[in-house]
Amino acid sequence: MTPAEAFRKITDYFSLDSEVESHDFIHAEILKGLRFKGTNLWILVFAIVVASVGLNVNSTAVIIGAMLISPLMGPINVMGYSIATYDFDLFRKAIKNFSFAVGASLVASFLYFLLSPLSTAQSELLARTSPTIYDVIIAFFGGVAGIIAITSKNKGNVIPGVAIATALMPPLCTAGYGLATGQFHFFFGALYLFTINTVFIAIASAIVTQLLKLPIRTVVDVKQKTKINRWITAVSVAVLLPSIYFGYGLVQNEKFSEKANNYIANVSLFEGNYLLKSDVNQSARQITLVYGGTELNENQKQVISEKVHNFDIDDANVIIKQGLSFSNFSSNNNDETLKLREELSHLLSEVKRRDATLDSIQKNQYMGRVLLDEIRAIYPQFETCTYASSFKFKDSLKTPYETALVLFTVDSVGLDAEEKKRVNTWVRSRVQAQDIKVFFE
Repeated sequence: MTPAEAFRKITDYFSLDSEVESHDFIHAEILKGLRFKGTNLWILVFAIVVASVGLNVNSTAVIIGAMLISPLMGPINVMGYSIATYDFDLFRKAIKNFSFAVGASLVASFLYFLLSPLSTAQSELLARTSPTIYDVIIAFFGGVAGIIAITSKNKGNVIPGVAIATALMPPLCTAGYGLATGQFHFFFGALYLFTINTVFIAIASAIVTQLLKLPIRTVVDVKQKTKINRWITAVSVAVLLPSIYFGYGLVQNEKFSEKANNYIANVSLFEGNYLLKSDVNQSARQITLVYGGTELNENQKQVISEKVHNFDIDDANVIIKQGLSFSNFSSNNNDETLKLREELSHLLSEVKRRDATLDSIQKNQYMGRVLLDEIRAIYPQFETCTYASSFKFKDSLKTPYETALVLFTVDSVGLDAEEKKRVNTWVRSRVQAQDIKVFFE
């Protein structure tokens, strides 16, 4: 197979020609999502309310359900399709209907959050207020997948997946929340995310439409085409640049958070002081540490603060606070201090006791190996040794007593009765247990 034939075979796998619907079918299919009247309008309002409830109660499942029933993507695809086919009348209708849909969505979400007794911004809401370049990537490739699914005979479950991925509903609901609560930074942040999704879904739709060579249904001169392409470029750049800036900030914040957490782990215990609480403020480059134990002096605080240089976060502002400290108790609080010290001493004793128990259990696991090595110096015919320690229970005894079981395996040479008696005596003196049973096989 020649390189040209191999390349042609590979490109056949990616070809859409055999699966694309007829041009008239695609045109009619895309126009179905244009109008927001009657059924489509009611579905949109209901989807907005469902999404608002999901954001309000921080339920991801509810938000996904709202995105699945939302018809908001239809006019966006029409905008991209009309730009690619230079159908300006269709583009104006798409803009008009889309603006009406956005307005209705904002009013519905605004009224919901105005009446809702829950006003706290949950994580699902906050996630829609700081768009980045990654949202651009999601919108663009989600839009590509969506328009390919519309034009293909094999749609499958792509369109519902695109509706979830591009997430048009939650930003609109978050914008409504910002208006209802007077938090305009929420409103503008969410509206910017919605703009990113809208613009790049439309651009993806236009690009795929042109690649599929769908027919131009109007007469357009070259100057108009050039003007439209310039406008598309200008709008794309205007929307893209801020997202790149925010994306860079996101990456820097994540790096700071990772380094700050490594630093916190390093200073969690310092000269008898335990880190009780820590907080990392990424945007302010601030790390707050709260210690308990003996009161930290200024020199100790300085040493802790200077350790940030070892983790490449020189711009971090470290704030050290004192939590529980014995030195904070006055002379009138001696009883409380003694109680605390006694409790700490009790806890330390309990930890040591448990450590000793664990150490004893671990040693018992290897006692059979120790006994075998020692006994074979005298009796080489011993092959294996099994050791187990347990407790013997008896109705006449209030508490059980410790017992040990030892099983030796001996080769064909064997042991006589006198040798077994000596081994039994040796094991009893070697193993410190109240009761012991020795068996031979």
